[in-house]
Amino acid sequence: MDWSGTITRMTSEFDIPKTNPLLIVISGPSGSGKDTIMQKMKERGMPFQFVVTATTRPKRENEIDGKDYLFVSKEEFTRMIKKDELLEHAIVYGDYKGIPKDQVRQALASGKNAVLRIDVQGAKTIRKLVRGALMIFITTANEEELERRLRSRKTETEESLALRITNARKEFQQLDIFDYVVVNSDSHLDETVDIIHSIIEAEHHLVNQRKVSLDG
Repeated sequence: MDWSGTITRMTSEFDIPKTNPLLIVISGPSGSGKDTIMQKMKERGMPFQFVVTATTRPKRENEIDGKDYLFVSKEEFTRMIKKDELLEHAIVYGDYKGIPKDQVRQALASGKNAVLRIDVQGAKTIRKLVRGALMIFITTANEEELERRLRSRKTETEESLALRITNARKEFQQLDIFDYVVVNSDSHLDETVDIIHSIIEAEHHLVNQRKVSLDG
């Protein structure tokens, strides 16, 4: 009996679909640990394209231009807006922040997952603009922990601290635009990154995978 036709047919039926690159949004209130999480992901050598946010805010101690943020002048940021170079942008605590389109397109075109770290206002815009984005909300265990982290920065006045706490409460009301919520508790950073990595791995094993489209 000639089994060649049967073998060929079985081989084609067992072809596993190629995984699609993801656009991963890491968001949450100021002080939830988004920057620290991104840094830990990079230290672990995760094979992702980490998109660098452009901002007009002053560079903090130990931050590196082009790595932590793209620190630009307000004039340069205005030019980027006019040239439609940003996927989204907003004013956050008096400073502009935005996601360069080219970085996202290049990452997805290369087949890599693109990771964005943005505030909740920006995440809401991404949800509207980008079909298939994977949205992860980062939070602390409670409000007291969030306030303690913000105070430890020693960069906030009492007025600005109160504003950030108020905004955090409002941002929690936006949870329904996210797909996952991850608690980033003090001294549990590695566990937090493990959970995020597990979420991403699980998404790549879905039968019906996300297909990212920057056209809405």
